[in-house]
Amino acid sequence: MSPVIPAGRIQLAEQAPDTYNAMFKFSRSITLDHTLRHLIELRASQLNGCAFCLDMHWKDARAAGETEERLAMIAVWHDSPLFDDRERAALALTEEITVIGDGHVSDETWDEAGEHFDQAELAQLVFAATVINAWNRLMITAKAEPGHYQPGMFG
Repeated sequence: MSPVIPAGRIQLAEQAPDTYNAMFKFSRSITLDHTLRHLIELRASQLNGCAFCLDMHWKDARAAGETEERLAMIAVWHDSPLFDDRERAALALTEEITVIGDGHVSDETWDEAGEHFDQAELAQLVFAATVINAWNRLMITAKAEPGHYQPGMFG
């Protein structure tokens, strides 16, 4: 069982352990460059307003060597020279998957991502954006408290 993070409403891992563990297993099954994965997790969490996930993934990104400057610029990646074309394509796709209510993933964004990622990588990108969006919704609903996570805490 994972360490317990204080939550204002419900401890999902305790109340639905099989489902929680399946979600955790799904999350771990994604094979994507760690730097890209951190960017995806942080940007989706920013867009969704998930304080717990922002705290967690910011700490993990820092522990993996990401710079403060790049972390501070993720919210404005469109205007920052700190991200390469591949990272920009991943962030654009993540944004369109995350705010899908504003419209579907555009062909332009998909085609741009396809110029930087092969089909297998695109599949992993889609799953990475999907799983962090699901985690955001779970942690927001449970009211998981930020500030308690330590890098590597969940394995």
